Amino acid sequence: MNRDDAFSLIKQNVMKENLLKHMIAVEVIMRKTAEYLGEDKERWGLVGLLHDIDFEKITNPKDHGVLAAEILRGKVDDETINAIKAHNYESTGALPNSKMEYSLIAADSISGLIIACALVMPSKKLAEVKVDSIAKRFKEKDFARNCSRERILFCEKAGIPRENFYAIALKALQEKAENFGL
Repeated sequence: MNRDDAFSLIKQNVMKENLLKHMIAVEVIMRKTAEYLGEDKERWGLVGLLHDIDFEKITNPKDHGVLAAEILRGKVDDETINAIKAHNYESTGALPNSKMEYSLIAADSISGLIIACALVMPSKKLAEVKVDSIAKRFKEKDFARNCSRERILFCEKAGIPRENFYAIALKALQEKAENFGL
């Protein structure tokens, strides 16, 4: 599946603009992460883009990732489906065990933390966010409370030191800031 096909499929399943922006944010972070690790940017980007394709359709959190697998079966390979299921391993039981799976879990959470950092800046722009401010906010448990710090640390399981991951994710989002209105 190429990106255009993936985006068309997403438009059939995702109606909320904020969810779509989140999926694009995770996509661009996954692309930069793949580049850093010497992996396939296109493939990793698709995993990031598709990871929440079922989110608006589920009624039970345990189905998140499982329904995505049904939507995507026959359209993408098993490795992509496994990564998407593994990003909700707490509910699906599909334990992460690859750099791509660990990176998706980390990218899913860091995207929200960085966006929250931008939103508290006077300009509300990603350009104003610095790696140091992400590191500082990471330690503040009450800031962006829904962005799991434990999940962000999965970057280390993928072989990326935390501070490097902050920089990778921030650069990815800054390069595509127009997609997020930030």
